[in-house]
Amino acid sequence: MNRVTTIDVTRGLVMVIMALDHVRDLLHTPALTQNPVDLTTTTPALFLTRWITHLCAPTFVFLSGTSAYLSLRKRNDESARRFLLKRGAVLVLLELTIVNFAFWFDIHFQSLMLQVIYAIGGGLILLSLLAKLPVRWVGIIGLIIVFGHNILQLVPTFTNTGARLVWALLFRSDFFSFSPRFALLAAYPLIPWLGIMLVGFACGQLMERPIEQRKPLLLRIGLGALGLFILLRFLNVYGDPAPWSAQKDELFTFLSFINVTKYPPSLQYDLLLLGLMFLILSAADGVSNGLTNWLTVYGKVPMFYYILHWYLVHLSMIAMSLIQGYSLADIPSGPLNFGRPAGAGISLGLVYVVWLGLVLMLYPLCKWYGRYKADHSEIGWLRYV
Repeated sequence: MNRVTTIDVTRGLVMVIMALDHVRDLLHTPALTQNPVDLTTTTPALFLTRWITHLCAPTFVFLSGTSAYLSLRKRNDESARRFLLKRGAVLVLLELTIVNFAFWFDIHFQSLMLQVIYAIGGGLILLSLLAKLPVRWVGIIGLIIVFGHNILQLVPTFTNTGARLVWALLFRSDFFSFSPRFALLAAYPLIPWLGIMLVGFACGQLMERPIEQRKPLLLRIGLGALGLFILLRFLNVYGDPAPWSAQKDELFTFLSFINVTKYPPSLQYDLLLLGLMFLILSAADGVSNGLTNWLTVYGKVPMFYYILHWYLVHLSMIAMSLIQGYSLADIPSGPLNFGRPAGAGISLGLVYVVWLGLVLMLYPLCKWYGRYKADHSEIGWLRYV
């Protein structure tokens, strides 16, 4: 089966967008104290800079499921499912080591943050077991999770730390300060994201169709998801724990309307962001030009890009601090501390400049690595990165 380049283009686009959020997190002046989606303190530019990056995680997770389906179609046997299991375990290991070191640059590992790589890795482990079921049933299980998991927000917070931790790893984002020297942020609970992956797996069948059938169907699914989002959002009854409300003007009311909950991803969040993803898939399907070819370079090596971009963003933050007159001794440490001095930072406009510079810097590296993987398929570990 030929590689579906539409997936690479879409994945490449959200990878480029993702880097913007991480540059903003580490370099933007008010990022340490201001929530960019808090409508009482944010600006439209800051809100939308953060909001557009919501597209990234659900797209990554969904397309991981789709790619898993297409991979199993090439070789639908026990060894293929074992590969999904091993790949998932490797991703979880990378999250706990190389990726978390990129977050904090802390050799003592005083902090652990479980993010999208944990969600994808854990999802692939479970998918390796569920893939034995008919594809339709995998999709049904995914839809039940996506549409039903918001009911779990009614479950009261556990007082027992062990029960709270298990619940956070599976269902609800939570923060744990175990000691002055160690903290855990379970930002991406596994089950809500698994639902997205399972739906993506079932939609792999759609990507096997001829493009003349697939392209309009992707468009209709996207519009249908957005239509259902608008209906549920207007009703303000179910699907997101943070209802929208009228604000000081029409623009901020609109921002309230699209300000959906990511931690964990609500039903309305899924419908809005995956609806947009389907529109992008449809728009990119069958299109070959300079932009799509450029994005494909990133989309073919997602894990390589993800790891490398975090290190470059963090090194950029340190360089910014030194340029602004701080020394290495001024860099703070401790649980969940990126290491930026309190007074260091740049404007939102400069955040965009740094972001574009880093993305362009990564292009030749990703292009080289993509070619290296293609030319050295005999090297087994390359399949994991």
